[in-house]
Amino acid sequence: MRNPKHQTRHPAAMKTETLFGIHPVSEGLRAARRTFSEIYLAKTSARLEKVIALAESRGVPVRKVSPSQLEAMSGTGMHQGIGAKVSRYPLADFSEITAAPKGTGSPPFLLLLDNVVDSRNLGAMIRTALCTGIDGVIIPKDRSAPPTPVVSAASAGALEHIRLVQVTNLVSTIKELRQQGIWIAGTDRDAPQSLFDSDLSDPLAIVIGGEEKGMRPLVRKQCDFLMSVPQEGPVTSLNASVAGAVVMYETLRQRRYIQ
Repeated sequence: MRNPKHQTRHPAAMKTETLFGIHPVSEGLRAARRTFSEIYLAKTSARLEKVIALAESRGVPVRKVSPSQLEAMSGTGMHQGIGAKVSRYPLADFSEITAAPKGTGSPPFLLLLDNVVDSRNLGAMIRTALCTGIDGVIIPKDRSAPPTPVVSAASAGALEHIRLVQVTNLVSTIKELRQQGIWIAGTDRDAPQSLFDSDLSDPLAIVIGGEEKGMRPLVRKQCDFLMSVPQEGPVTSLNASVAGAVVMYETLRQRRYIQ
C-alpha cells in the first residue's frame, strides 16, 4: 500500500456549464471572465462566422456537432446553432460593487433583487441593469434564480459583463449598505410616494421584489423609503422586470439628464 504522503494529488476538475446562443457566447468571449474550453457549432451563418472568428482569435477550439447533440448538451432547442463549454459564472465580491464606481465620481447605483425566482425575469433585469449603468446586482443565495446559462440567454449576454453578488442574508447586506451611506429604495405598487416624486440622485440601492410575493416583510422594513410606479388602466401591476426597468431608467434620467 502506498504511503499517503507520497500519493499524487490531482487538481480538482474545473466545474463547467454550457452557454448557448449567439449573444451569450459572443459576450462571454468579449468579457473574458470565463474559461472557454470549446465552442460547439451546429450550423453556419454570417452571424455565427463572426463569433467563430472571435473564438479563434482567443485560441478557443471549435467543434462541429449536430443540432440534436447541441440540444442535449445545452438542454434546449433554442441554442441558435452555437454553444460553448465554459467555467461556471464568476460571482463578484461584495467589496467590488461598493467601491467608488468606474472612477467617474458618480454615486453608487446598485440593484437588489428579492424573491425573483424566474430565470427570464432575472435575465431581463440584468440586461436593463447593464444598460443603465448599475454598478452591481445583489441576489440572495436562497429565494432567487441562480446565474445559469438560461439567465445569460435571457439577458442577451449582459450577465457576462455585469457584476453579480450572491449573499446569504439580504437583510444584513442592506444594513451594511446603509452604514456605507447608501440609501435603500424599495418598490411597492401600493406605496403612496410616486417614483417620479422620488429623489434618486444620491448613493442608491433599488430593491425589486418578485412578481408573486414581492419583497419579504423584513426586507421591506429595512428600506429607507418605498415608491410606486404610476400606472393607468385595469391591470393591477407590472411585470417585475418591466417595473424594474422603469425605475432604473428614471434613476438614470435624474442622474444623467437633469442639471
